[in-house]
Amino acid sequence: MSTGRLTIDLDALAANWRALDGMSDASVQTAAVVKADGYGLGVAKVGRALAAAGARRFFVAMSEEGAALRDALGPGPEISVFSGHMSGDTDMIHDLNLVPMLNSLDQLTRHFEALPGHPFGIQLDTGMNRLGMEPGEWEAIAPIALAQGPTVVMSHLACADEPEHAMNAQQLAAFHAMTDGIEAPRSLAATGGILLGPEYHFDLTRPGIGLYGGLPFEDARMVTFLDLPVVQIRDVAAGESVGYANSWVAEKPARIATLSGGYADGLQRHISNQAVLFHDDTPCPIVGRVSMDLIGVDVTHLGETPKALTILGPHQSVDDLAQVAGTIGYEILTQLGLRYTRHYARGRS
Repeated sequence: MSTGRLTIDLDALAANWRALDGMSDASVQTAAVVKADGYGLGVAKVGRALAAAGARRFFVAMSEEGAALRDALGPGPEISVFSGHMSGDTDMIHDLNLVPMLNSLDQLTRHFEALPGHPFGIQLDTGMNRLGMEPGEWEAIAPIALAQGPTVVMSHLACADEPEHAMNAQQLAAFHAMTDGIEAPRSLAATGGILLGPEYHFDLTRPGIGLYGGLPFEDARMVTFLDLPVVQIRDVAAGESVGYANSWVAEKPARIATLSGGYADGLQRHISNQAVLFHDDTPCPIVGRVSMDLIGVDVTHLGETPKALTILGPHQSVDDLAQVAGTIGYEILTQLGLRYTRHYARGRS
């Protein structure tokens, strides 16, 4: 088989949800964010594993994602949509019992007129300037919105992965100013907000990246493992180059493994001549440019001929690889390609 093997440890995913759930008081409900196809790992399998672990509320980015999750989970769990009630989504929201997080007066009007009595949430902007109603808009329509009983009133922290950032306290204060005294459940914290402490937890937390083993949840169990098969081994003489543009030239005789994988599979060109893969505990450097389907790796120092090498595993997480690429773990995770053979395991990490 010439495709990489992407292993997703569902036990580790469930354990991460339970760990984040355990950081809040028993009165606080812990939801699960499964947008972008479960952060690229497959929303059906991810959603069912999290539901089995105890999650009863889920968040997705758009209604179409909510449809895929509802198909996997069936009736019962609450599925909220961050983008709110968009034009053209009314039938889907109604038929699949999705809960739009209304972000503006226009969305609120659309929802109340099209689906009177249908559940909804409210999203507020406390300073991130992305989604949600600003203070003046919220003050004007809060009495109308709250009278209809939103399932949650939420906002989102911009700098929660930096605990000492002044923006965290500013947004917390703004959220209090906009919501203190309301009867609806409140939510401010995703993974980073959970780690900031109980004052950020309110009634509902919404962990995302931490479920999948990513920072800032440093104690998370690793969820994602990726092994790339060796297609060919060749001996390269001193002075010969490997890959496009002659970007790596052998200084001495070398043994080079050509692996199946590349930027079409989410392995960015930025890791060319920088990242390493592993054969058990032994690092093996990438040589030459990462191309669309193939990667060259120096295996001269190995005592055996490998059949595959590991790029995500015990010695290298998505955040480690992201650091080499100059990006964030979210991007590495959500770009993992569809060509991999996906194996859903129990207990690899």
